[in-house]
Amino acid sequence: MRRTKAATMSVSALIVGMIALHEGYRGEAYDDGVGVQTIGFGSTAGVKRGDRTDPVRAVQRLAADATRVSQAVARCVGEVPLYQHEFDAYVSLTYNIGVNAFCGSTLVKRLRSTPPGYAEACREILRWNKAGGRIQKGLVRRREAEYALCVGTAQGG
Repeated sequence: MRRTKAATMSVSALIVGMIALHEGYRGEAYDDGVGVQTIGFGSTAGVKRGDRTDPVRAVQRLAADATRVSQAVARCVGEVPLYQHEFDAYVSLTYNIGVNAFCGSTLVKRLRSTPPGYAEACREILRWNKAGGRIQKGLVRRREAEYALCVGTAQGG
């Protein structure tokens, strides 16, 4: 297995499923706990209080959102080659924390260093375990799963 440039990679079915499992499904818009209206499998763009969706539309939106996030991850990472499992872990993280947070993170700085700090970048995932300034058990579990995927020890990773 070889690392390839992130620009040539696309979101995998594995990570879309993993995101869906971590996010869970909600058919009606809800506050995510930090004031962001969310619907379906964690979609936030354009969501307003009272919005509704169904599982089919939610999966379609998740796939589109994950594709958009994967393109942003590729832009932020630049020319740094990655394994698919590393890329998938970064897409899952970015889907949850947002593109701006990911692109401005120490994780990306570690990846873009010379030589790339792959192990250090994967470890940075574990730091993103807070919402509203407090550690959240659900985020701790998600970050541990993303970290395992990133370092290649996850099942299927």
